[in-house]
Amino acid sequence: MIQQKPIENFNEYSQFESLKDFNNNIEAFLFEHKKDFTRSELMAFKGLVRFCAKVYGVSNASISTILRAISDRYNGHGVSESTFHRMKRKCVKLGILTVKETVRKDGSQSSNLWIFNRFLKKNDSRSNGNDTPCNQRKQEETAKNQQTNDEQMTPQKTSHHSFKTSNLNNKRKDVPLDYTYTSNRVPKEFRNLVNCFFDNYKMIEELWKIITIQTRCLTYYTLQDKVDLAVDTFKQLIRNLKIGRKIKNIFGYYWGIVNNFLDAEMYELMATLGETD
Repeated sequence: MIQQKPIENFNEYSQFESLKDFNNNIEAFLFEHKKDFTRSELMAFKGLVRFCAKVYGVSNASISTILRAISDRYNGHGVSESTFHRMKRKCVKLGILTVKETVRKDGSQSSNLWIFNRFLKKNDSRSNGNDTPCNQRKQEETAKNQQTNDEQMTPQKTSHHSFKTSNLNNKRKDVPLDYTYTSNRVPKEFRNLVNCFFDNYKMIEELWKIITIQTRCLTYYTLQDKVDLAVDTFKQLIRNLKIGRKIKNIFGYYWGIVNNFLDAEMYELMATLGETD
């Protein structure tokens, strides 16, 4: 049985070289297994992850402490202890988490030791902080489901070779609908920004759909937060296009940018929590 002690004394259990390495492993795990968790279980999972910043991937925080932090973060909308235990069992079964019991000096049971296991091999390029969206092939497959099989998007006034389309010589009688046909569910600020580069309602709606999917579990996100995220990530997308970044699938690539922005936000908070522990 492991004796409880300050978290700094559990460095030997860490399997990660840096916070970024831990971040990349969690990102890859969630990309593969996010579908296996409910929204509440994801909240519990990310709540536990935030306590693993001081010693990368390791925490000895009590369940009550973790649940209280989740409740505070989501303005009183926390998760139950039973939800936390369901999340724990799933993580153990999927191999991302190991749970060890600890005892106090007097032999009484103390809080568990939470140990995250590596999901990526150490020689995997994604462990080294590569800025390419993780598992791009699968992201592209996901993004393709958001498009019609034969639809190609034509950008407005751009010389980037990735935007050239064979539809230029297509003599179909139908005319593509411009940005004015965009659903009113898409905020005007984002619609107008995207329109500067892509005058196509479908393109605008699909990009906004990625924002709504990526933030659906972030109940603390306001509409303005989502708009700010959409604007910042779209500007990053355009910047990468303008500097000549080769992009096979714009939706898959944008998905990766948004995912990286949200993860950076989460791990910045983790680092802050680690400093204040």
